[in-house]
Amino acid sequence: MAKHSHKRETARRKPRAALIAGPLAALATGAVVTAGVAGSNPTSILASDPSAAAGAAGAAGGAFDDRGPVVSRGGGRDESTRAATAAKPEVSPVEKALAPAAVERAIKSADKQLWATAPLNLWTTPDENAAKLGVLKEGKKVLVTGRKMLGREEIVVDGRSRWVTVGYLSAEKPDPGPSVDGVCTNGTSVPSGVSPHIANVHQAVCAAWPEITTYGTFRADSGDHGSGRAVDIMISGSTGWEIAEFLRANYSDFGISYVIYSQKIWSVERSGEGWRPMEDRGSVTANHYDHVHVSVY
Repeated sequence: MAKHSHKRETARRKPRAALIAGPLAALATGAVVTAGVAGSNPTSILASDPSAAAGAAGAAGGAFDDRGPVVSRGGGRDESTRAATAAKPEVSPVEKALAPAAVERAIKSADKQLWATAPLNLWTTPDENAAKLGVLKEGKKVLVTGRKMLGREEIVVDGRSRWVTVGYLSAEKPDPGPSVDGVCTNGTSVPSGVSPHIANVHQAVCAAWPEITTYGTFRADSGDHGSGRAVDIMISGSTGWEIAEFLRANYSDFGISYVIYSQKIWSVERSGEGWRPMEDRGSVTANHYDHVHVSVY
C-alpha cells in the first residue's frame, strides 16, 4: 500500500510540472512579442500590413489608436483668442483733441473773445506736423475755445479750428500805436514840392505824436534836404527813439533809405548791423540829439 501510494504521488507531480511550465512559456512568448512590437516603428507597421498593425496595437494595449492629429495647446483657439483680445495702441492726448468730434464740440462751446496783441501765425494743429495757413493781424478780435497744448492755443477763424502761439491773446483791446496810414490833425504841413514819401512820413508822425509841431524839409544844400527827400522831426529824449524805431520798422512803407537819431544811424543797405554809432560832429543839433533825420529814396 505504501509503495502504491508513493507511485501515485510521483505520477501526479509530472502533470503539475507541465501545467506550470505551460503558462511560463506562454508568458515568455508574450513578453517577446510585446517587446518586438514596442521596438518596431508603428508607421512602418501600418504601411506594410494593416492587419499586423492592428494585432500589434492590441498586443500593446491599444497604444497606436488612430485618433487623428493632435492639436497643440499653443495654437488653435487659444492663439486666436489672445490675438483678438490684444490691447489696442494707446491714443495720445493730441490725437484725442484733434478728433473731429472733439474739435466740433470745442468750436460749438466757444463763447469768449480775445484780442491779438501781436501778429500771429495761424496753424492747423498744435503739434510739429501743423501747416501754416496765414497770419492773424494784431488788434484782431477772435473767438477762443480755451484749449491749450504744446505751447499753442485754439481759436476759431471762419468757423474752423486754428492754433496760435500762447501768450498773445488779451481780454483788453491793445493800443494800436502809430499807423502808417495816420492823418495829421494838428495843422502842421510840409511843402508841396517834397517827395511823396516825405509827405507820408509827416502825416504818420503828426497823427501819432501831435505834440510835435516843427518839421524841417527844404534846405539850401546839395544833399537830401535840397532835393526834398529828407525831413527833420524836431524832438528829443525817449519820444525821439519811439519815432525813430517806428520809422525803421516801417521803412518799406515810407520808402526810407536811412534814419539818424542821437548820434546813431540805421540804413537799409546795412540793416543787419542795426543802429550804428556815428562820429562826433561837435554839437547837439549836428549829432542829431534834438531831431530825427529821415531820408527817402
